[in-house]
Amino acid sequence: MPKDRHPEQQYLNLLQEILKDGDRKVDRGTGDASYSLFGRQMRFDLSEGLPLLTTKKVYWNGVLRELYWFMSGQNNIKYLVDNNVHIWDDYPYRIYKIKNKGSKQAQKMTKEEFIGKIASDKAFAKKWGVLPKIYGELWRHWPTRTGKTIDQLKWAVEELKDDPNAHNAIVNSWNPEYLYTMAERKDTSYFPICHNMFQINVIDKKLSLHLYQRSADIFLGVPFNIASYALLTVIIAKVLGYKPGEFVHSFGDVHVYEKHLDQAREQLKRKPKPFPRVKIHSKVRGIDDFRPEHVTLEGYNPHPPIKAELSVTGGFGTFKKDKLQNKKKAK
Repeated sequence: MPKDRHPEQQYLNLLQEILKDGDRKVDRGTGDASYSLFGRQMRFDLSEGLPLLTTKKVYWNGVLRELYWFMSGQNNIKYLVDNNVHIWDDYPYRIYKIKNKGSKQAQKMTKEEFIGKIASDKAFAKKWGVLPKIYGELWRHWPTRTGKTIDQLKWAVEELKDDPNAHNAIVNSWNPEYLYTMAERKDTSYFPICHNMFQINVIDKKLSLHLYQRSADIFLGVPFNIASYALLTVIIAKVLGYKPGEFVHSFGDVHVYEKHLDQAREQLKRKPKPFPRVKIHSKVRGIDDFRPEHVTLEGYNPHPPIKAELSVTGGFGTFKKDKLQNKKKAK
C-alpha cells in the first residue's frame, strides 16, 4: 500500500466495490438480502497503529471483552452480559425459542426479558446462556474422539516459542461434526462459524496473523473482526517477545446487507483519521495472563457511530419444524 494512503482506505474501497458490483443474494432463513463479492484481502501493518476503524466509532469495550471471552475458552454469554456487551444476545435467545416451541411462556418472553434472566438467574444462565461449539471453546477445548480436548491456541503459541520457523501454527474453528447443516448431534452449534481459521507466523522477528473469514458482514461485523484479530496479534506478539507485524484479513463471501445500504453510503462520505495505539501491560507474559484491563487504548478519535440492525442469519434457516421434531424423537 502506498505510504501516503491511509490503511483504512482499503476497507472503504472494498465497501464501495461491493455497493457497485456486488451480486444480490437472499438468506433462506431470514429472507434478508445482501450484495456479495468473493475472494478479497486486506493487509494492515500494525506498526502504523491498531486498525480500529475511524470512519465510524467501533465498539471498543465489545471488541476487548469478546476477545477475552474467546481467549479464555468461554461459551456462555453471561460474562458478556455482565460486562454490558450484547453482541451475542440474539443467538441464545433464538435457540431458547426454538427449543421451547411448545411453551407459551417462552414464546412470550422478549429478548430484553431473556437477557435480564441471564444476568440475574445463574441457573437459567447456565442452561440457556451457552452457545455450544463457539469460537473460544474450539480455540481452547477442541473436542476429540477420545473425549479429551485440544488447546489449539496454547499449542500454536508454544509451537512458535519452540520453533520460530514453524509454518503450522494454525487455530481452526470449523468443525463439521458440529456445524448446523451437517451435525447429527444434539450439541450442534446452531449458528454459523464465520471467521473460521487463523495462522500465526514469524517473519523478520515480527509476528503476523492471517485470518480467513468464510463469510463477512462488511458493515457491522468486519470492523469488529479487524480490531479483534489485530489486537490478538499484538497480544501474542507481546507474549512471544516479538514486535507486531501484519494482520492479514482474507475473505470468502464478503457482503453488505440491503438494509445497511444507506448507512454504508454515509460511512463512505467520511475521511479516515489516524489509527489509535494500544499498550499491553507487562503482566501479560502468557495467553492465560491476559485480562481486558491489561489493554490501554490511546488516541482513538473516530467519527460518530452509525447504527444498524444485526441480521441473525445462517444456521437457523435449516431448522425446519419436522427436522426439529425428528431430532427430539431420536433422543
